Amino acid sequence: MKRAVAILLPVLFLTAAYIYVWPTASVPYFAAVIVHALGGVALVVLLVLALEKILVGAAPATKGGWFLIAFGGTLGVMLIFTGTRRTEWPLLYVHIAACVVGAALILADWMGHHRGYAIGVHHPTATLLRCTFFLAVAAVASGGAYWLRKVPWERNHRIENPSIAPASMDNEGDGPSGPFFPSSAQTLHHGQIPASYFMESQSCERCHSDIYKQWQSSAHHFSSFNNAWYRKSIEYMQDVVGVKPSKWCAGCHDPALLYSGMFDRPIREVEDTPPGQAGLGCMMCHSIAQVKSTMGQADFELEYPALHKLAASKNPIVRRVHDYLTELNPEPHRRVFLKPFMRTQTAEFCSTCHKVHLDVPVNHYRWTRGFNDYDNWQASGVGWQGARSFYYPAKPMACPDCHMPAEKSADAGAIAGAVHSHRFPAANTALPFVNNDADQLDETTRFLTDKELSVDIFAISPEAPETKSKTNPSEVRAPAVASTPGIETTFAVGEESAASAPVAAPGSESAAEISQLTAPLDRSTASVRRDGTYRLDVVVRTRKMGHFFPGGTVDAFDCWLELSATDDKGRAIFWSGRAADDGKGPVDPGAHFYRSLLIDSHGNPINKRNAWSARATVYAHLIPPGAADTAHFRLQIPPDAGDRIHVVAKLNYRKFAWWNTQFSFASTVDPAHKDATTTPDFDDRRWLFTGDPPKVPGGVKGIPILPIVVVAQNAIDLNVLPAKSPEPSPAVQLNSDDWTRWNDYGIGLFLQGDLTGAAAAFTKVTQIDPKNPEGWVNLGRVRVQEGNLAAAREVLDRSLALRPDLARAHYFYSRVLRSEGQYDEAAGHLREVIKQYPRDRVVHDDLGRILFLQRRYIDAIAEFQSTLAIDPEDLEANYNLMLCYTGLNQSNRAAEFQKRYLRFKSDEAAQTLTGPYRRNHPEDNLERQPIHEHVSEPLAPPKAAPKKYTTSRARPSAPTAQLTTKGSD
Repeated sequence: MKRAVAILLPVLFLTAAYIYVWPTASVPYFAAVIVHALGGVALVVLLVLALEKILVGAAPATKGGWFLIAFGGTLGVMLIFTGTRRTEWPLLYVHIAACVVGAALILADWMGHHRGYAIGVHHPTATLLRCTFFLAVAAVASGGAYWLRKVPWERNHRIENPSIAPASMDNEGDGPSGPFFPSSAQTLHHGQIPASYFMESQSCERCHSDIYKQWQSSAHHFSSFNNAWYRKSIEYMQDVVGVKPSKWCAGCHDPALLYSGMFDRPIREVEDTPPGQAGLGCMMCHSIAQVKSTMGQADFELEYPALHKLAASKNPIVRRVHDYLTELNPEPHRRVFLKPFMRTQTAEFCSTCHKVHLDVPVNHYRWTRGFNDYDNWQASGVGWQGARSFYYPAKPMACPDCHMPAEKSADAGAIAGAVHSHRFPAANTALPFVNNDADQLDETTRFLTDKELSVDIFAISPEAPETKSKTNPSEVRAPAVASTPGIETTFAVGEESAASAPVAAPGSESAAEISQLTAPLDRSTASVRRDGTYRLDVVVRTRKMGHFFPGGTVDAFDCWLELSATDDKGRAIFWSGRAADDGKGPVDPGAHFYRSLLIDSHGNPINKRNAWSARATVYAHLIPPGAADTAHFRLQIPPDAGDRIHVVAKLNYRKFAWWNTQFSFASTVDPAHKDATTTPDFDDRRWLFTGDPPKVPGGVKGIPILPIVVVAQNAIDLNVLPAKSPEPSPAVQLNSDDWTRWNDYGIGLFLQGDLTGAAAAFTKVTQIDPKNPEGWVNLGRVRVQEGNLAAAREVLDRSLALRPDLARAHYFYSRVLRSEGQYDEAAGHLREVIKQYPRDRVVHDDLGRILFLQRRYIDAIAEFQSTLAIDPEDLEANYNLMLCYTGLNQSNRAAEFQKRYLRFKSDEAAQTLTGPYRRNHPEDNLERQPIHEHVSEPLAPPKAAPKKYTTSRARPSAPTAQLTTKGSD
């Protein structure tokens, strides 16, 4: 019996070491798990029968060791029945510790008695030293085992960018000959994956029922051809440019079709099959074994697990064996489906599908940035990585903090009784609406309205007469922030680039002088005169947003600011941003929109999810995270207005855009215009919305009338005075609770390039609280942008005196010093910023530029390489690396970065395409201007709507809600 015990102990410890250190989902590994479990049971049985004999005459250390082995073995038997989920980890580690300590004590005593090692056999001190030594060895070995288990695994599963971006899309993924190109996606085994693998989400339900139920309602579940809008966009894309370019979308939207090879066929042949309706299931995201970069575009590698068929087996015995082994030791399952970066680099993980670019294989044109929800998060203060933001949250936030909130659950994967919600609440109200999923729609609406943004009708001022700019041309200075080339993009550019700095508007376009304002309007009783004209300023602030508002495919939905005014007679006297047909129709084209407006090479708007035809951006009007937008409205008071006017501002959101919904559910080509043509560059055809909606998902009841969600709103009342009354005196209230409101007002003006108005607003912040460094540093931003270096130095000194470690003050101070040629001092301030924010790419670029100007090329290269580690597509870093290597006479290396610079650099000539479009669309031309005012739409009784909606080439110039315009929404 002793011999059996002597054999079992080494087997158990060897299998335990293998199981603990190298957990893998493989047959040999689970064979070791079974051997360990059965061996443990056998050992416990033997110890029950023979422990008394073993302990007879044994030394105290040996007795203690066997008692610990017996105790640990008993716990091990218990774990065979309970499994080793997270809730059983304390029991598991007590089991491990007891067995390791017990074995160390037994081995120490055995070594003391073994021939050749019997030194001080019965001497207490020697025994104590031996036990201490072997316990120390056991501790070191255990620590080494823990290191081997954790560190290499985590190191091998980090998301890191390459040192240089691909020179073309042909170098992305598997290249043009790859099965999934132009998606960058790859598989680890360089082959296809059966469609059935991506359709096995229900097998996850056995252990993760709450998560499975949440996912059932999510937008991820409806990412493919069970989504009418996506379905139509791919059908249209394949009709125009063919099958292969559409794989660019499939890498993230259609795993069951793409990775099985079914997407090689025209999509209409497979869109109604189960794989075409599968969406993004559990296996898609959780099978990503490696994310190769943060350049997006499905730049990941998928793993096809060897044992996955056991989990999805139709045989209940096989399924039960799989589930039991998973419960007994979940670590292999966890390592297959929950890589470290999914927890520690969540934003980088999400970037792989929430950041895209197009290039020649997709758009037959050139590299163009598509939507990008990652870079503006990474460069902002939300994640505590950007040094130059206006606001910072109390703690850094990443994607799951908003989009995967904790929900109570008893699932196997629950931690502290909660799981991260796999509803992925965000902004897609359309899918739950057409799916009749009230719970998901409520959750999405709750998310949108949960103080993510705020609206503040902040100020009013009388119309000022036309004046020339007060700026003396001789006093105009060059901005301290030198203009930089821009990246080619259909999206907005935020703090990830110095090119996002606003261009100063002429003085004549500045906001009304602060001395003319009445603000804030809820602190003052504002009055207006009949027959007078006033400007209302409305501030929209992003509060809990981690990226631009709106985010995602910002050319595809309606998001706008609506302002209405009604007098006490019940008469509407102003309305900008009304949705026609009581909210069922398109939005007033003269509204203040938040979107990206793109056109093709013939000036047709990109409104069919045909981003691959985009050739120019008319405007991209989005609000950065932790920032604000100040919208201006010209309010004309009628001569017969009542005594009070009630003003309401609403931030409205409708997914999807009205026109795109009509197109997706019921579009047909107008047969009356057979000569109209389409190519990958343009589509001149006209469309009728007379198709058959029941043929598409969610269209059973016809074209859906999508809900409009009021994300935020605000209301104020104005007193109305007789027309002959004196103009009411301005009234500015400075309340300590309002410093952020003045700050927000100034931010909105600043981002429009209204530096005069922004400086005045930020000055109010300093007056409210002179000890608040924010007002001074924001004044510094303005002065730096103006090129007023002396004034910038003065206010930044004030800010640093109040808070010497304020990184953004150091950053703007460096700009002042750099403009004065004080390169060493400027570099010192930038290094102080980098200590606090080592992942701010603009700071690295600025420091690299200073080092380049000092001809310290090697040091400059190191800084620009730090930028590329954050974003390989950074335009300024690629440009300056080209210059640095040229300075080092390394022409081949310089040529490589020149290729990248030219690849990413914007096509300025494309803006000529916007000229004819803007002449024909005056409302869009107005919205393009950084500083502009919105007027009311005509408030005459609306005409009857036509029986069917059609489209035409031109849009009338009157700001009325047109239902018959080509590409208008």
